[in-house]
Amino acid sequence: MTARGRNSLGEATSPYLRQHADNPVHWQQWGPDALAWARERDVPILLSVGYAACHWCHVMAHESFEDEATAEVMNTHFVCIKVDREERPDLDAVYMNATVAMTGQGGWPMTCFLTPDAEPFYCGTYYPPTPRGGMPSFTQLLEAIADTWQTRRDDVHRASAQVAEQLQANSAGIPGGQVPVDAALLDAASAAARRDEDVARGGFGGAPKFPPTALLEGLLRGHERTGDPAALATVQRTAEAMARGGIYDQLGGGFARYAVDADWVVPHFEKMLYDNAQLLRLYAHLGRRTGSALAVRVAEETAEFLLRDLRTAGGGFASALDADTEGVEGLTYAWTPDELTAALGFEDGIWAAGLLAVSTAGTFEAGTSVLQLPADPEDWPRFESVRERLFEVRTRRPQPARDDKVVTAWNGLAVTALAEAGAGFGRRDWVDAAAECARYLLDTHLVDGRLRRASLGGAVGEAAAVLDDHAALAVGLLALHQATGEAQWLTRAQDLVDLAVTHFADPAEPGCWFDTADDAERLITRPRDPFDGATPSGASTMAEALQAAAALSEPERSARYAVAVADTLDRGAPLLARSARSAGHWLAVAEASVRGPIQVAVATDGVETGLLDVARRAAPGGAVVLGGAPDSAPLLADRPLVGGAPAAYVCRGFVCDRPVTETSELRAALAR
Repeated sequence: MTARGRNSLGEATSPYLRQHADNPVHWQQWGPDALAWARERDVPILLSVGYAACHWCHVMAHESFEDEATAEVMNTHFVCIKVDREERPDLDAVYMNATVAMTGQGGWPMTCFLTPDAEPFYCGTYYPPTPRGGMPSFTQLLEAIADTWQTRRDDVHRASAQVAEQLQANSAGIPGGQVPVDAALLDAASAAARRDEDVARGGFGGAPKFPPTALLEGLLRGHERTGDPAALATVQRTAEAMARGGIYDQLGGGFARYAVDADWVVPHFEKMLYDNAQLLRLYAHLGRRTGSALAVRVAEETAEFLLRDLRTAGGGFASALDADTEGVEGLTYAWTPDELTAALGFEDGIWAAGLLAVSTAGTFEAGTSVLQLPADPEDWPRFESVRERLFEVRTRRPQPARDDKVVTAWNGLAVTALAEAGAGFGRRDWVDAAAECARYLLDTHLVDGRLRRASLGGAVGEAAAVLDDHAALAVGLLALHQATGEAQWLTRAQDLVDLAVTHFADPAEPGCWFDTADDAERLITRPRDPFDGATPSGASTMAEALQAAAALSEPERSARYAVAVADTLDRGAPLLARSARSAGHWLAVAEASVRGPIQVAVATDGVETGLLDVARRAAPGGAVVLGGAPDSAPLLADRPLVGGAPAAYVCRGFVCDRPVTETSELRAALAR
């Protein structure tokens, strides 16, 4: 229940909401009681949406929400509701669509004014405390909205009705049967995406630059299918530019959210779990398939960052490290030449400044620089010593806050990355960490047979899981099944896939998916967004889960999943044809589909692992690889040892090669 007349966020399970618990604003959590209170008071709802690591969310909080006079206006004229977009992606999606429809752009903090029936009639993002750049002050906006509500109520309802109608129209499913999912589509999508590449600096388009991780994975899989060197070159250019730039933490590993410039130099310093999980998967894939020492190193360091800095006591992974430290961007990470020499001594300090692009002019603010590594050092042991000493000094600086919220979908991405990379690199500790995380999610986030979105400190929140939570966790469990051979992970993944099919599939349009369950809270529209963004869409991730589950399951279930994945890819094909850069994960899944997907079953005697090691290293992205005793899993059914020796069975769709017993033969089979 809402604590009416006072700030109730101290009761929240979201760290972001708790950051606002001491505001003089009478913030409420989203729920039926808060909406009822708006109806009883006959006032609009002021909906503020953000997240814990958001810099401008902090700025607006300090400027406005902590100000007594501003809070008084808010409390007098509105019921004020604060939402963590990471905990309630369904609410965020609905009202972000409204914000974009009204203003042409979106972002956080998001500020929406709703009727007591939760229909938006005026939306925006950040508002300053004083008029600036043609923008009204936040207080001016509040007073104008309050006056409009009192004196022009009909205009408000007309506006809200128009927005609701547009949102309903935009939530229609994508028509199927428009474009065949074949090699021609994928080649055209790859070529279209690569036309936007910034060849000189890596990435796509101009500043700001975000890691295009899903798209790079799709292009890499395309290269594996076609052998096209141009696609591989695009992946390598961007991967190297990011790894050598300031967006990558040259001391501690891990990537910042994005670079504010086109050269990847100055990051927006927040570090998100979802970025680093996806980037670990990409760099590990690139490293094992090309042998790139840089890619292997970045994968190893990113995995270490996840395990060192984001792992929680229960084995899950925290959502993010804040963009700010004590309210200052870059305080933890930026250096001057004098700080380097103070930490390292004169000679090493001068050497490190040249190597890490730290100058007196600076690349960031106030003469400081964000560390880069434009080229590898000739003396690598010296560099390792420098890194260790600088990292130790940095640990004594003030550190950014951590958002300890454990989000199901993002942890699913981490499980997948650690399990895949661990299997490919022979890092059992990574696989064990993935398994521990998966057990935490299944034990804590699965309540009475239904999945929840997030937990904090081992206490699960009330928010229901959405489609990408089910899909990403299922993909992670299927990756664990392949990495360990343990049947439990397959069974739990199948349960999640079936749960998603029951509650999220559109029964009227096979292959279309809603982002919220059929029995979830009813919002003004039932959201679904098939486009890939900072994370893969729920629909494209569901396609990946169905595809892997079909390859790994027993025949009857496999056939059912295969139909569902074909229908889903059919609905994603128009996105690849028209908006390839916004469909990177669709591209990756479709590439695997067009190749079969490739299935490698290694029947082992429990001792020899050479074939399985080769399969895990040499299999293309999206391939399914499983080893174990004959008949110990559906993929290993009727696949015996050959002459008493381990054997590898390579299949593409419904066509299988003859079994091979030599690693050289397996490499050749996977290279075709």
